[in-house]
Amino acid sequence: MSNPVFRFATVSGQNIHWFLQRNCSVTPAQLGWLYASLCVVSVGTGSFFWLRGAPLVMPFVWAELAAVGAAFLLYARHASDGERIFLQGARLVVELENAGRLERAEFNREWVRVEPRAGDRSLIELSGQGRSVEVGRFVRPELRPALAREIRLAVRGA
Repeated sequence: MSNPVFRFATVSGQNIHWFLQRNCSVTPAQLGWLYASLCVVSVGTGSFFWLRGAPLVMPFVWAELAAVGAAFLLYARHASDGERIFLQGARLVVELENAGRLERAEFNREWVRVEPRAGDRSLIELSGQGRSVEVGRFVRPELRPALAREIRLAVRGA
């Protein structure tokens, strides 16, 4: 359900959710199929020339496939990175996922502070009760102040 007050959030009853994530055009599954087809073409072409008497082709084929595979693996590992912010009743829950590792922080809605870090292109700091979390990595820098205002408005219950 869309709410005209919130640009980045989804409102569901009394709960407000922000899902901020990478804009990935290729899923890890699609990347796996692309890599498999690249392997078939490269090994096929390398085998053809190896059978024609070019023995040094195959080591370069395997080196190429290893390098491309490593790059694809790094990409796939970070494809699901994201930030999830939930405002549920009296709790603000922040979940940060980076390379499959999930970091979770909970704040009392009454005690949380929403502040941009130093500089206008920096991340947004959510702090309270002796903890702090930075969010906004997956939002363009010029839109971060609008996101901070939106979270602040939601936390204050306006």
